[in-house]
Amino acid sequence: MLERFFKLRANGTTVRRELVAGATTFMAMAYIIFVNPQILKGPLVAAGLPEEVAVGALLVATCLAAALATLVMGLLANYPIALAPGMGENAFFAFTVCGAWAFTWQDGFLIVLISGVLFLALTLLKVREVIINAIPPSIKCGIAVGIGMFIAFIGLKEAGVVVSNESTSVALGNVISPPVILAAVGLILTVTLMVRRVPGGILLGIIGTAVLGLIASQIGSAVSKDFTPLVEYHGVLDVPPSVKPTLFAFVHADFGRVLTGSFVVAVIVFLFMDMFDTMGTLIGVGERAGFIVDNKLPRADRALMADATGTVAGAMLGTSTVTSYIESAAGVEAGGRTGLANMVTGVLFLVALFLSPLVGMIAAGYPVESGMIHPVTAPALIIVGSMMMQVVTRIDWRDATEAVPAFLIMISIPLTFSIHNGFAFGFISYPLIKLLSGRGREVKPLLYVLAVLFILYYICCQ
Repeated sequence: MLERFFKLRANGTTVRRELVAGATTFMAMAYIIFVNPQILKGPLVAAGLPEEVAVGALLVATCLAAALATLVMGLLANYPIALAPGMGENAFFAFTVCGAWAFTWQDGFLIVLISGVLFLALTLLKVREVIINAIPPSIKCGIAVGIGMFIAFIGLKEAGVVVSNESTSVALGNVISPPVILAAVGLILTVTLMVRRVPGGILLGIIGTAVLGLIASQIGSAVSKDFTPLVEYHGVLDVPPSVKPTLFAFVHADFGRVLTGSFVVAVIVFLFMDMFDTMGTLIGVGERAGFIVDNKLPRADRALMADATGTVAGAMLGTSTVTSYIESAAGVEAGGRTGLANMVTGVLFLVALFLSPLVGMIAAGYPVESGMIHPVTAPALIIVGSMMMQVVTRIDWRDATEAVPAFLIMISIPLTFSIHNGFAFGFISYPLIKLLSGRGREVKPLLYVLAVLFILYYICCQ
């Protein structure tokens, strides 16, 4: 039954490989279960909701929205690309929409819901699919490489290897600190398992790193009372909190503000961020997995429908925009090629509601001066990022009209910490350089339109 539905043989995979891939993706992105509520809780707590209640409701909403969207992606599009509330979108929700622009958190969920409905409309009209198919091959490769560099950069930050610096923006962290050493050992362990072709090497690497962190924490705590544990065991089972405080909270929004300028701008910004973050992830992971055929992503409309459905459902449950996750590349590297991997990831998000202490042991962060890092999962992200660099050879570096826009995308995604900014740099520079080089006819008209829209976006929203 699984073979017929997911077409495992046709995609060169097996049930076992898909199970391992799905678990790997979950491990790589499980941090969102705990990080998303911490980011979104501010407006709810400021409005008078007890912090424990707010965090609990947001945690449940995060798991349910991620599970639903991920399962829909697997069943509808048959891709191993998981979804969850997006990082960046949640910060924009909490600090800009509900912070600087003074919307209530209920207003914020209404804004997300409307943007999700617009996503659905654009997907049904095939606007988003047309955009994906109009992107030149060099730009698609640039996006894949840029996302790979982005993933690796995130991994290095989560490992504590790269830290913020006022003078140079970034600098080398304390390489002899416990979390950096744990991440380094985990990196070597994971690479060794992969080189020796151990099935599920990335997943086993994450689990092995967590076990080593737990052992090191026990030893460190026994030696010194001041030692901060790298990994802590808090049990296995727990009862899920109630989602009632955030469920359908948008109905309590101030509908009188729907037509105000700031409301419309907020909807447009969410629309832009999710549209191009999702498209970037689909292209980047699709290139690495070999899904792109004749410069097109098969079943792109279905994949985008899953993303839009997730955003609408997430807004109803009580969370910010749901988007495709670049950490899905970890599952692809583990062999995932079909939606069966997503079935595993989606189910694990549901199981996490009851196993939150155990999941938290792996996904929980380690406190540092700049915030929290995640040395257990960092090695997997670094390795996946390195593997996504392979498509760089498919860019024609002898043709500056193709190479420079692709390079701008590659470098701007990690340095601006944003996929949609990378899109903007590429979509603006590609048609402009082609036009000024006398080769404007090589550019599809839609790309000129997108270039103008991105320019207007920065003029109006920066």
